[in-house]
Amino acid sequence: MAANGDLEKLTKALRFTLGATACAAGADKFFNLLTDWEKYLSPMVAGRLPMSPSAFMRIVGVIEMAVGAGILLGYERPAGYICSAWLLAISGNLLTKPEHLDVAARDINMALEAFTLATLAGLKSKAAQEVQEEIVPAA
Repeated sequence: MAANGDLEKLTKALRFTLGATACAAGADKFFNLLTDWEKYLSPMVAGRLPMSPSAFMRIVGVIEMAVGAGILLGYERPAGYICSAWLLAISGNLLTKPEHLDVAARDINMALEAFTLATLAGLKSKAAQEVQEEIVPAA
């Protein structure tokens, strides 16, 4: 049972940090207060957008806030996988701009953390199911 407690601690730590970070970054992408997020957008991507880069970054901000909220509300597994894929896509965009390779590396690390959160959530769910099956044996 100690392993389940450890899984819960790790899941909570990742849930809070990833969820809060996604919400904060998404809000800032929407309001553009801390930085000019458009500077992180690859010219290859910006040139293909059917809208202005500013409008695109606002949409990105809304999506990030939704994913962060999903993580914070306890939907660790689906939101964690979505967050991981999203961060890898952002990293791919950043890798096209040499001046942002440090941010790409950070986002790749965060993608791994989000994948780990989703995996831990799956392990936690499996462990809870096994305990339930021990309590109520299948007929």
